[in-house]
Amino acid sequence: MGIKIKGETREIFGKNASRCLRRGGRVPANLYGSQAENVSLILDKIDVFQILRSEAGENTIFEVSYNSKTQDVMIKEVQINPINDELLHVDLILIAMDEEIQVMVPFVLTGEAVGVKVDGGFVDFVTREIEIECLPKAIPERIEVDISDLHLNQSVKVEEISPPEGAKWIGDPETVIAMIHAQAKEEVVVEEEEEEEEVIAEGEEPEVIKKEKLEEKEKPAKKEE
Repeated sequence: MGIKIKGETREIFGKNASRCLRRGGRVPANLYGSQAENVSLILDKIDVFQILRSEAGENTIFEVSYNSKTQDVMIKEVQINPINDELLHVDLILIAMDEEIQVMVPFVLTGEAVGVKVDGGFVDFVTREIEIECLPKAIPERIEVDISDLHLNQSVKVEEISPPEGAKWIGDPETVIAMIHAQAKEEVVVEEEEEEEEVIAEGEEPEVIKKEKLEEKEKPAKKEE
């Protein structure tokens, strides 16, 4: 655990106060603990980004010091403005290094599946992260899943891989992590235009022509002068 940051307790609250903090490169934060009072803090944005960009990301355990105290913490949640990606707020959770916690850890697929290399299929990465329970010091950065032996229409499930050392899976062991699908065949749809041919039987006149002749017959004959 190498990251240490400094914070300070927050005394002024409200939207205007939070805006002032953000304009000054800082961000409001809350520290939650199961057996301790919640603490309102102010952190430097640059420190928060340093943690988020680290290998473990939000699962990084780091030290935050404030009011002569130093606590082991982890990021619980961050609020980001969806319009401009501005960091709005941070929630931290107090960590006891001797107590197990539940965290989400990403899967990383390794190897090239037989169904892709030989049969021309593609990988459907169904479940990209999983929840595990372990001691804080045992949290892995990622969980690698080898898909080299998968053929078409085969999958790998959570129950088929071993959890990281010192951890156990949380959730359904039947959960599919990845599956190999066959490429969909392109269907060429040929639209045939049906030509309607009007067949006139021998000795039979078309309806339009018959109608014109009928009208000619109905006209009164001209008198000879």
